[in-house]
Amino acid sequence: MRIVDLLKKEAVVLNAEVSTKEQMLDLLVDLHKEVGNIKDKAAFKAGIMKRESEGPTAIAEGICIPHSKNEAVINPGIAAITVPSGVDCAALDGEPSNLFFMIAAPAEGSDVHLEALSRLSTILMDPAFREKLLSAKEVDAFLAAIDEKETEKYGEEDKAAQAAEAPAKKAGYQVLAVTACPTGIAHTYMAAEALEEKGKELGISIKVETNGSGGAKNVLTQEEIDACDGIIIAADKNVEMARFDGKPVIKVKVSDGIHKSQELIERAVKGDGPIYHHEGGKAANTASEGDESFGRQIYKHLMNGVSNMLPFVIGGGILIAIAFLLDDYSIDPSNFGMNTPMAAFFKTAGGVAFNFMLPILAGFIAMSIADRPGLMVGFAGGAIASAGTTFASCFNSDITVISGGFLGALFAGFLAGYLVLALEKITEKMPSSMDGLRPMLIYPVVGLLLISVIMFAINPFFSWLNQLLADALNSLSGTNSILLGLIVGGMMSIDMGGPFNKAAYVFGTASLAYQTDAGYMIMAAVMVGGMVPPIAIAIASWVFKNKFTDNDRKTAPVNAIMGLCFISEAAIPYAAGDPLHVIPSCVIGSAVAGALSMAFKCTLMAPHGGIFVFPVVGNALMYIIALAIGSIVGAVMLGLLRKPVESK
Repeated sequence: MRIVDLLKKEAVVLNAEVSTKEQMLDLLVDLHKEVGNIKDKAAFKAGIMKRESEGPTAIAEGICIPHSKNEAVINPGIAAITVPSGVDCAALDGEPSNLFFMIAAPAEGSDVHLEALSRLSTILMDPAFREKLLSAKEVDAFLAAIDEKETEKYGEEDKAAQAAEAPAKKAGYQVLAVTACPTGIAHTYMAAEALEEKGKELGISIKVETNGSGGAKNVLTQEEIDACDGIIIAADKNVEMARFDGKPVIKVKVSDGIHKSQELIERAVKGDGPIYHHEGGKAANTASEGDESFGRQIYKHLMNGVSNMLPFVIGGGILIAIAFLLDDYSIDPSNFGMNTPMAAFFKTAGGVAFNFMLPILAGFIAMSIADRPGLMVGFAGGAIASAGTTFASCFNSDITVISGGFLGALFAGFLAGYLVLALEKITEKMPSSMDGLRPMLIYPVVGLLLISVIMFAINPFFSWLNQLLADALNSLSGTNSILLGLIVGGMMSIDMGGPFNKAAYVFGTASLAYQTDAGYMIMAAVMVGGMVPPIAIAIASWVFKNKFTDNDRKTAPVNAIMGLCFISEAAIPYAAGDPLHVIPSCVIGSAVAGALSMAFKCTLMAPHGGIFVFPVVGNALMYIIALAIGSIVGAVMLGLLRKPVESK
């Protein structure tokens, strides 16, 4: 350690007024105490005096270096004084001493005092250097002279030592991360941005893979995974985990990636996460804060199914809506959507994709629970639920079957996942030579058999329940439908992408499965409710300029665009900064928009898309009016509730 690292400015006194050795030692001990190097002056002084009793530390040429390796020392350090008139310290040459450096070293640890003593003794042999120290008028000049001399004498040695001590810099990134949210649109990229920006701020190299709606981007390579210190998984759905086997992995909600980015990165750099072990075909539980709650596991599995289902519903729903736009209702009202060749094409193609909705939902819920082995079993269970097949219908094709619908597929997905987990547990004691048979034969065959038996037996219940819900939806009218629109619209703004928002959204997508006007109306109310918050905030920032900062007003156009694209999460920064005013305003605006959408009987066959799917919205003009009124109501509420910002 360099002398200038041990010698604090506050521990230096120039032209000290001392005349005896005792006064000199007391002053130096006091300096050590003042800068926090020692905790007990008496104990440290005793150590200094013990060393003095063994022989003088005044070596010659006016130099005196008292020192002690002592239990009273908290931090290694040096204190220094100059006494131009000199003090008799029984130096070897019989001359008075005028340059004093007292070294304090901890009792435990390296012999820092010996290294400092050696360096001081060497550089102080230069008469010109000693004269420079004695003539220094300010402490800064005193320290600068020492730094210059030490660098001249030991510079190359220090550089070599630092290079040897510095850990070899790893190739690649210190921290890797994966972000994912159920819809793969807003939270995924917001978390990635937060982690990347915080990494730059902390000087920590980080790479973030985004598992968005367009697939995985910025994919992590195996070389990067092997070289990193730690991995962050900020996701509300399952991501590919086998590649992280043997690495410390921190798993958190995607929202934590946005709001706790610094904490996560600092933990990852330290490797502060459980070591992930990928066993067989399933992912081990690696929750960072202990095991995940059962409720959160259920939520994550459900969102995994919903996120994979959405492309089928969106694509199929929009093509079906286009078919209705192109068809001629007067030809055959009972066959609307298939009356003309062009309409029939769009309806058929859309129907193919749309009919995958329930099997995909169940399949990916099961896969989230049991990894790849659960996919086939869940897909088959979802297909059985969708078809409404029962034991009775197996033997008698004349029996009318009713689909188990969304709830039946939901049940099938969870059932399939846990069935496969049970099979994995039951067969884990099999000889290792038969491991290849488990995923290729036992899981698919036994899993399919079990899911078929159970679903055939329970489908009548889900068929009855599905029909009951369909009838309830179809009976919605007047006040009841408006109230429902108000509720689901308002829920979309309570937490901007959180559990309330997702509950309303899942209810809307589930309603699409009934393929009725009532179901399409619910989806329309859900989407318009989710579009309001960012648009309302943007309008408020333009109209009530004194209630928003310059930066808020500059980002307003982007906020409005994201709102038109049905990305509610754009409002999160505003809601987080002023929740008491922003959230109630947005909830009221969204509730109004949802209620009006229902009152105007607007319909929507696609669960996403924002303004881009307005051409296929039923009663589109009134839908736009509902959006405008809801956004204006939210903006006015926000303008009235917020206080003017302080001018800067």
